[in-house]
Amino acid sequence: MKAFVFPGQGAQFVGMGKDLYETSPLAKELFERANTLLGFRITDLMFSGTDEDLRQTKVTQPAIFLHSVVLAKVMGDAFCPQMTAGHSLGEFSALVAAGALSFDDGLMLVSKRAMAMQRACELQPSTMAAVLGLDDTTVEQICATINGVVVPANYNCPGQLVISGAIEAIDEACAKLKEAGAKRALRLQVGGAFHSPLMEPARQELEAAISATPISAPVCPVYQNVDAKPSTCPDQIKRNLVAQLTAPVCWTQTVQNMVADGATEFVELGPGAVLQGLIKKIHREAVAESKATL
Repeated sequence: MKAFVFPGQGAQFVGMGKDLYETSPLAKELFERANTLLGFRITDLMFSGTDEDLRQTKVTQPAIFLHSVVLAKVMGDAFCPQMTAGHSLGEFSALVAAGALSFDDGLMLVSKRAMAMQRACELQPSTMAAVLGLDDTTVEQICATINGVVVPANYNCPGQLVISGAIEAIDEACAKLKEAGAKRALRLQVGGAFHSPLMEPARQELEAAISATPISAPVCPVYQNVDAKPSTCPDQIKRNLVAQLTAPVCWTQTVQNMVADGATEFVELGPGAVLQGLIKKIHREAVAESKATL
């Protein structure tokens, strides 16, 4: 079975999607539609902006979504998913690609999500840190001993977990994790504590937007971040999308479940090749490739 997966924030690069725009009339039409819907020319920033331009959350999230979804659309019959999943933001790409969300609605939700997350970040100084070389249980236990908000946020692959929370709590956790034998426990260059309780204001904002957005049954199961399980029920998809903002991304468990359910080939659509690498670490026999253009 073929699974298509979609990357999240951090995969962006200057020039992303430009070749699609220049070679496919459908891609050009979709990119121009996005410029109109967003009210600014995101394509200018994607194709010829600076790294700093692309790091703005309000740009990063819709840019990655657009690259992924436009690529899926222009693939035509070659896009034939039997299951899909996306990492964090990528879950919205997966839902649009699988027909659960329209292109317009998906883009506007991603834009609203990005702005809501940005506002939540500005309310309290917060950050994330990558922890390498420790098992998940040890990281969870150490986080639980810290006085302050610090929680597991991204279960990326065995031995790689990202934690999220208040800056002081993250720094204290990193020191304890190194003492416990972590190869690395290093703060990431991100604007805030994504997938933590500190995103509660954003969750409330997004809940209203998601409730008002029509979601259909997808053409194939979409494995969602919150529970790593396949979803086809629109109401369940909505609940999981809302919960995702303050809950961890269960990527390790998602890939394991997809393999258990018959996935034999993974194709990553969009910028970068992060998910391809994680998939191979989660399941060494996995056949995985990344695709950023036709």
